[in-house]
Amino acid sequence: MKTFVKNYIGKGKHIAGLQIVKVTCKLEDLQKYAYEYDGIQYVTFEVAKMKSTDSFGRDHTVYVSNRIETEEPAIKQEEEPAPQPEESPAMEKEPVGEIQF
Repeated sequence: MKTFVKNYIGKGKHIAGLQIVKVTCKLEDLQKYAYEYDGIQYVTFEVAKMKSTDSFGRDHTVYVSNRIETEEPAIKQEEEPAPQPEESPAMEKEPVGEIQF
């Protein structure tokens, strides 16, 4: 089964009045996740809004997602149905169609 692992590489802050998020990342961290395509190096990362701002006022986080293979969770065998309670004499069913008063 394939799952994604987030590797956090930086944080950022929304610029007031604009639709811009300014992020800061260490170059060393970015180089770890660089890849080459047609002879040009790239880094693909994602920017997401955090639930709450941190102590420095940053409200966005930056991460690189990597897909990894994990083991399939074991399939549970069907559980046996719970035993039905035995009927007591007071709970015996009355014949259908007869009304007793």
